[in-house]
Amino acid sequence: MIHVVIVDDETLVRSGLSLIVSSAPDIEVVATCGGGDALETVARLRPRVVLLDVRMPDVDGLTVLSSLMELPEPPAVAMLTTFDTDEYIGTALRAGAGGFLLKDTDPEQLVHAVRVLAAGGRILSPAVTDTVIAGYLDSGPDRQTAARLATMTTRELDVLALLGEGLSNADIAARLFLSTGTVKDHISAILAKLGTSNRVQAAVFAHQAGLLAGDHSSPSPGRDNR
Repeated sequence: MIHVVIVDDETLVRSGLSLIVSSAPDIEVVATCGGGDALETVARLRPRVVLLDVRMPDVDGLTVLSSLMELPEPPAVAMLTTFDTDEYIGTALRAGAGGFLLKDTDPEQLVHAVRVLAAGGRILSPAVTDTVIAGYLDSGPDRQTAARLATMTTRELDVLALLGEGLSNADIAARLFLSTGTVKDHISAILAKLGTSNRVQAAVFAHQAGLLAGDHSSPSPGRDNR
């Protein structure tokens, strides 16, 4: 069972999201609350997924996110917004958010998003994907991208490309005929080499590097292909 906490300043929004998410047989909304109660609620209930409003009057969603990421076992957090060009998208992703969702996301997609987050994947509403990728594409020089790619093995590049497609650890393992433990080890190495703190940043880097187009030819990776 996937336990979820929904954090939003509007009671009606919390109720609506809770009804949608809890309609799935494998998902249970264990609590809903405003931003001021978020840290205590999450620390006490330890959900796997938190749906967090990015704009709240009592406490800023980014402040709540930073506090959640400091917990011993932080949950996967998807930021909720009503704007597909929200100015906080890049900041939230860099701070550790596992995704960004519009509040009017289709119910089936919302349930799917919770499952992806719980499985260790990342999720972005289609409406905000272009905004996020464009922001990252404009943020780093090509030489830096090439230098980071050059430190990776061929297998790490394979894993990074699939991570960029939004696959979970289990899906990557099945695609590459690896154990999930091996995939986790590769992802840890990838994050260290990229200097990033979460899967979303690594996934967008895969877009930036052109890995989703299958171009692994430049720069050349290391020799260890395990």
